[in-house]
Amino acid sequence: MRSVGTLTRADLADTVHHKVGLSRADSLTMVESILRLMCESMSKGENVKISGFGTFLLRDKGERIGRNPKTGIEVPITPRRVLTFRASQMLKDRVSGS
Repeated sequence: MRSVGTLTRADLADTVHHKVGLSRADSLTMVESILRLMCESMSKGENVKISGFGTFLLRDKGERIGRNPKTGIEVPITPRRVLTFRASQMLKDRVSGS
């Protein structure tokens, strides 16, 4: 049962259940384990690459000066770590229909 417009954890688990033949509970446990491992790796500062899908990259952004759009006053923006996703060429081709 695919949700309309959004792929959920339950959808992933259901697909694993149908294609691999694991029980629904085991399928959900597998999906949760994979997602947990990805989150743990990124929280340790590691990038996550899934071949044929893409790479989750962590970038450290330095402090910079920003501007409050309402008042025009300059304010410092603190350094932070951001998560970005870079799609693989294979995924880009599939999405664009090539």
